[in-house]
Amino acid sequence: MRASLLAAALGAALALQSHGARAESAAVPLPPSAIKRLKSGDGAQIKAALDDVRMSAKAGAPAVPAIVEILKRGLSLPLTQTALETLGDTESAGASEALAWYARHRNAELRRAAVQALAKTRGPAATKALRTDLSDPDPGVRGLSAIGLGSMKAKEAVADLFVALEHKVEEAAASIGQLCMGNECERLAGKLGSVPFDIVTGGLDEVMLRPATEVSDDLKIKIVGRMREVGTSESNRFLKNVQAKWPPRSSPRVKQAIDQAVLATSGSPGSSGVPQ
Repeated sequence: MRASLLAAALGAALALQSHGARAESAAVPLPPSAIKRLKSGDGAQIKAALDDVRMSAKAGAPAVPAIVEILKRGLSLPLTQTALETLGDTESAGASEALAWYARHRNAELRRAAVQALAKTRGPAATKALRTDLSDPDPGVRGLSAIGLGSMKAKEAVADLFVALEHKVEEAAASIGQLCMGNECERLAGKLGSVPFDIVTGGLDEVMLRPATEVSDDLKIKIVGRMREVGTSESNRFLKNVQAKWPPRSSPRVKQAIDQAVLATSGSPGSSGVPQ
């Protein structure tokens, strides 16, 4: 179960990261007839118009009020889901209030669609809704909410993400790693031993590769030291992974600490290979 949830989380995170670039390259002008077709009341025309808005991406933002209006009037379940996804593709904060309502819908599938869209439309309403949905009954909604808060850089949600992590929302760890500052990052490292190792290190990997303007070299060296103390094959693999991804022009002091820690843990049971 955990592996499948993590796979889904990774897929959603990668989709959020690459969405903007794809939308920019694929966007086409919004057809002049799209808004009229959205208001037609005909399901086929509405679906075609929603497809046009999605293709227009950010350029489809003028259609947001019409989409919100037809959602208020009521649509079939498939069209409702398509409409929610389309609002996300516009990346318009003006859609966030309507999406936040659907993030509380009784249908879990619609809640998931709304949460994913909120991560793209952003704004205060989106952040508030995702923080609330960290405690949703559906694990998919909880995980997607955690991922969305990380992608939105919602630093104010770190405390909520820690609560979610303690309640087994495993996707919260990576988002904490993207957002934490100072003591918060140390608190994440302190979860080693009480939270599965691969979950915690999914967050610590994010911490280690953030710029020094966000996470100090001293803190990164402290995390490396904690991993060295753990001294297991798992910690060795984590350190080697960070070592392999360490940017060439980043802190040589941290790089030295990583290299030394890799050597120190290389004899741990189950570890293999030598540092590069």
